[in-house]
Amino acid sequence: MDSLEETSGNLNRLQQRLNELFELLNRLEEENNSLRARQESLVAERATLVQRNEEARSRVEGMIERLKALEEAGT
Repeated sequence: MDSLEETSGNLNRLQQRLNELFELLNRLEEENNSLRARQESLVAERATLVQRNEEARSRVEGMIERLKALEEAGT
């Protein structure tokens, strides 16, 4: 009977460990999905910021050109 009880105990421990691993797997999948969503959000935000930066650069360059034209016209 000791062998049967030992086997039963081993099976119970194995089942408990499998349950823990499945819980860990589920948590990691949720975390992974959350991180992927966050990454997508940050990529979109970065694209918006790059576009706004380019627009600002273009406006500043336009102002510089107009100032140079005014300076040349005044001389």
